[in-house]
Amino acid sequence: MKMCKILLVSFFFSFVRAFSNPSSFNIGGVLSNNESAVFFKQTIQHLNFDQQYVPKGVVYYDKAILMDQNPIKTALNVCKYLISNRVYAVVVSHPLTGDLSPAAVSYTSGFYHIPVIGISSRDSAFSDKNIHVSFLRTVPPYSHQADVWVELLKHFNYKKVIFIHSSDTDGRALLGRFQTTSQSLEDDVEIKVQVESVIEFEPGLETFAEQLQEMKNAQARVYLMYASKTDAKVIFRDAAMYNMTEEGYVWIVTEQALEAENAPVGLLGLKLVNATNERAHIKDSTYVLASALRDMNQTKIITEAPKDCDNSGSIWETGKDLFYFIRKQVLLNGETGKVAFDDQGDRINAEYDVVNIQRNKNQVAVGKYYFHKQSEQDNGRMHLTVEERRILWPGRTSIKPEGFMIPTHLKVLTIEEIPFVYVRKLKDEKDKCNEEEIPCPHYNSSQDEYEQFCCKGYCMDLLRELSRKINFTYNLALSPDGQFGNYVIKNNSVTSKKEWTGLIGELVNERADMIVAPLTINPERAEFIEFSKPFKYQGITILEKKPSRSSTLVSFLQPFSNTLWILVMVSVHVVALVLYLLDRFSPFGRFKLANADGTEEDALNLSSAIWFAWGVLLNSGIGEGTPRSFSARVLGMVWAGFAMIIVASYTANLAAFLVLERPKTKLTGINDARLRNTMENLTCATVKGSAVDMYFRRQVELSNMYRTMEANNYNTAEDAIRDVREGKLMAFIWDSSRLEFEAAQDCELVTAGELFGRSGYGIGLQKGSPWSDDVTLAILDFHESGFMESLNTKWILQGNPVKQCEQFEKTPNTLGLQNMAGVFILVAAGIVGGVVLIVIEMAYKKHQIKKQKRMELARHAADKWRGCVEVILQLVYGLRHYNQKQNSHSEYGQILWLHIKLRLSLSLSNCGIFRAD
Repeated sequence: MKMCKILLVSFFFSFVRAFSNPSSFNIGGVLSNNESAVFFKQTIQHLNFDQQYVPKGVVYYDKAILMDQNPIKTALNVCKYLISNRVYAVVVSHPLTGDLSPAAVSYTSGFYHIPVIGISSRDSAFSDKNIHVSFLRTVPPYSHQADVWVELLKHFNYKKVIFIHSSDTDGRALLGRFQTTSQSLEDDVEIKVQVESVIEFEPGLETFAEQLQEMKNAQARVYLMYASKTDAKVIFRDAAMYNMTEEGYVWIVTEQALEAENAPVGLLGLKLVNATNERAHIKDSTYVLASALRDMNQTKIITEAPKDCDNSGSIWETGKDLFYFIRKQVLLNGETGKVAFDDQGDRINAEYDVVNIQRNKNQVAVGKYYFHKQSEQDNGRMHLTVEERRILWPGRTSIKPEGFMIPTHLKVLTIEEIPFVYVRKLKDEKDKCNEEEIPCPHYNSSQDEYEQFCCKGYCMDLLRELSRKINFTYNLALSPDGQFGNYVIKNNSVTSKKEWTGLIGELVNERADMIVAPLTINPERAEFIEFSKPFKYQGITILEKKPSRSSTLVSFLQPFSNTLWILVMVSVHVVALVLYLLDRFSPFGRFKLANADGTEEDALNLSSAIWFAWGVLLNSGIGEGTPRSFSARVLGMVWAGFAMIIVASYTANLAAFLVLERPKTKLTGINDARLRNTMENLTCATVKGSAVDMYFRRQVELSNMYRTMEANNYNTAEDAIRDVREGKLMAFIWDSSRLEFEAAQDCELVTAGELFGRSGYGIGLQKGSPWSDDVTLAILDFHESGFMESLNTKWILQGNPVKQCEQFEKTPNTLGLQNMAGVFILVAAGIVGGVVLIVIEMAYKKHQIKKQKRMELARHAADKWRGCVEVILQLVYGLRHYNQKQNSHSEYGQILWLHIKLRLSLSLSNCGIFRAD
């Protein structure tokens, strides 16, 4: 149901339009002569019978007048004879004399938004829709010749030109379109059209000598010129006086300048095809107009056109719509070729002949710029064909000029970068550069003076050989700011546009001709300067200091793990205990043999067993305390074998740990997790504004790492390498050539991981430099001849320091106190332990001696008292015997009594009991 409603509404509006839109249309014409007016009338009549363009029931009528050379009278005639007849559009030509009348028609018709189709007016002023609001044309403006110029330059491979134009609207429009179109060619990396200089002059020239002198001093020899016929005559006259129309020069001019009587032989110019064929343009314009009215009649309500010029308050909206519909029309097979319009209503896809001035001032077509369509599905494009063999160039030669003057004296810049460029400052005026060095002054902007330096190295030898091979002289200087160059917004920049600094900035701003330095080729730089083929291929790597081996006091224990040491210690004492037990319980170890010598040693005790086990393990001489039994001696031999294996393994591993082992790098490469997630104790950096810095900014996956390292970046590579040596910087990321050289010179430095960001070093040149091809071919020849390899040997390898470091790596390290401190401390501990033990032993022994003395005294006293007691007992027994004999009173009894009494006194006296009387 909804679909039916939409169809009914659509049918209703179509029905209303069909009955409301006019069935007849008046088309006005302001033409140059009666023949054109008659042809215009005939064309309208034939158009009415063409059902492809004119629907059934629609009729077109012509209203033509002749163009008057007086623009005011022309405007009045438009009002009187055209607008009063309600014309829907006007086709306008040009007067036989004068050129202001078409503008008068455009102003008058445009006031009411009546579309005007010009068929001969080519001034760029008509493209301004603020003034000519409803003007279209089937001819292109003069400025569109810039499109053909660009294609010609592309065809001849001319990359640098000088643009000459008058200071009028057309001249400036042509320059603007040329610059816009040539910039679009930069999508093709092989084509870069550069305007070296723009020469603008006021129309009405009397002399052009001063400008020609400026042009002669320039490098470009291709001149693009827009000038009127009279101005071109003056320019060609003066150019001939300076021999600037002879061999080696190229002149490409517009249609007006091509008509100068003194146009030199070899000149190339353009001619618009069908430019003067007024009938063809009348037919194309009427058919475009009919096609637009047909399309508009199907979709828009068309109101009647204005009737007079008296009503200044109303705007004819249908006129605006009709202008839009005309601008959209395309005639693929018009009388003048493909007819189409751009947004300004100017003709596009116009065809041109490329014309060459040859002998006798003959204009010979040597090429064509035309619309080419390969198939029905193809939209087609403009195509240029040139028959170069038919061209006669200035100087009456058939050989195409190079298009530039090659300067033979160049300003070359470099920068200090070991080993490619070594820089030495001269001490005084008497100090001179030696034969190996090249003077390379440095401009000190702060003091506004030049400081004298001498340069040598890989790049300096390359520069010498390059200048000799391709024949140029040079002045060498150091980078003014000491930088390779960064693309940044300068602090003093008014426009806030990014600019190049350093070496690249000098080249971009044409303050230098060539850069001979380790200049990395990358996309950012290649967009603004040209590079030769690489003279050295390299990449990016990481430089770090070899981690020193941490030697602890117990480093001599490192060959064995803690578990193994514990097992060895346990084994010593277990074996000692088993030896003691075997020798203790063996019958041949505990008891002596019957016929054995009396001096045979006793069985092994526990102390001797422990001493034996340690002695065998430590390989010390065993003088005594060896096992006596066969079973214990078997265990002893097995223990000796065990000790030999343990000691040999320990010795070998100790040498590996303390002597032969070399520390490895801390990092595994750019993909190391410690770099990607930078830790506080791991700092990495590169050089600010360098190619490496640009690489990190360009790589999205390295953005986190770059944000961390950006604050640590250095101004020069030398500062960063110094800090790596001193341990202040953990990792320096830079060109592999430089870092491998530093690592080869200093065996304490090492590069980590594989190369990444591979590129090469190239010679930098200005865009469009004539030296580009010669430099590239020379470098390729250097590679083939082995010259580059000799430079590597001389400056980078320098006696092959890599092998020296490899030999250094293979030779054992000299052990120092730091490595063996633990052993000395162990000896010191043994000495201290021995001293302590001897003191304890002495104190113990002294205590034992005192105790022994006391025991001896006690024993002596006891023996003495025992003797006394025995004597006393004997005397008592004697006395008792005497008492028994006393009764005899014999002489023998008296003597016995005295004897007993005397001995008793002496015994009591000796025993200390009492003294005898």
